[in-house]
Amino acid sequence: MDLNIFTRALMPTLAITKKTRQNYESSYRCNIGPKVGTKELSQISKSELVEALALLPPQTRYQALMVLRVIFREALERELVEVNIAASIKAPRIQVKHQKFLTWQEVQEINFGRQSARIHFLALHGLRFGEAAALTSADVYGGFVHITKSKHGATKTQAGVRKVPLLCEFVPFSLHQKSIALALKPYGVTVHSLRKTYAYTLKSAGIHVTTAAKLMGHSNPMMTLRIYTQVRDDEAGLAGISLAKYIAS
Repeated sequence: MDLNIFTRALMPTLAITKKTRQNYESSYRCNIGPKVGTKELSQISKSELVEALALLPPQTRYQALMVLRVIFREALERELVEVNIAASIKAPRIQVKHQKFLTWQEVQEINFGRQSARIHFLALHGLRFGEAAALTSADVYGGFVHITKSKHGATKTQAGVRKVPLLCEFVPFSLHQKSIALALKPYGVTVHSLRKTYAYTLKSAGIHVTTAAKLMGHSNPMMTLRIYTQVRDDEAGLAGISLAKYIAS
């Protein structure tokens, strides 16, 4: 069985969200299939995969490699190959650019017009937009927002099923984020950056990173830690004041 045939049959069976499946299929179609798709699964070598990935930009190469690891993991499970040759390929280092975000204090001071209530809700609860779009008033009870689904179906990961403390009134969301994105655009931030606002608020409130990871629906606390270790200019200034007071005491 060649790689193309196996992958087409495999994708609908994976326990992943619709959006993730679309991303996998797109990555395979653009970056893997044209290079090694017609080869027999058992005849593909690690060096051929390395060569197929070599000229891709780091972020694209990383995603394509993740797709290959899933494909060959499933092929190994079905005894179509003897080893997952993609598992030992070294993943490229991804350079994560520092992304701007607004603090909750800044969010409060800005008039976002008709989208203010929704922006406030996202900033105070850390939901992914797909999770917010699937939320109904029935999911808000007992002083918590209960996240159990996404507009794509299941949450991004199992860790996405969670509850977070209710901090402001719930306002229903549409299925599309364009209006919210347009309201945020003049301030140089995105809808997703409101999750960073939430993480920064948790950090400022002294919430431990492992608790914050649960509240944000991160399966890996290291994802949360990357946000927690970001230091804004005002924090550096406050640290200087605190250090000066300590030294003088």
